[in-house]
Amino acid sequence: MSVKFTDNSAKVLSAFDDAVLRGLEAIGLEAEGKAKKDTPVDTGRLRNSVSHAVADAERAAYIGTNVEYAPYVELGTRFMRARPFLRPAATEHGEEYKRIMEASMKGKE
Repeated sequence: MSVKFTDNSAKVLSAFDDAVLRGLEAIGLEAEGKAKKDTPVDTGRLRNSVSHAVADAERAAYIGTNVEYAPYVELGTRFMRARPFLRPAATEHGEEYKRIMEASMKGKE
């Protein structure tokens, strides 16, 4: 009797990495939507600038904006109260983001 072993670890790791990146993309999109929903609107420029990016090497999803006055809206000034929209989108929905990643890992996204 002979036994043949096949090493599929590379395929498994590749599938795992793909699932993680899909999950991070889905989480980034969800967080971007939540941030846009909570963004204070005057002209709409700030809300329209909110976007997300996935850093493959870091295995992280980021949300943010490149509008120069965004930190003043998010954190406030001595003349204006803070109106956070990015931090809550990133930190207040952990359980939902966990479910999104679990679904991605199971292939159910």
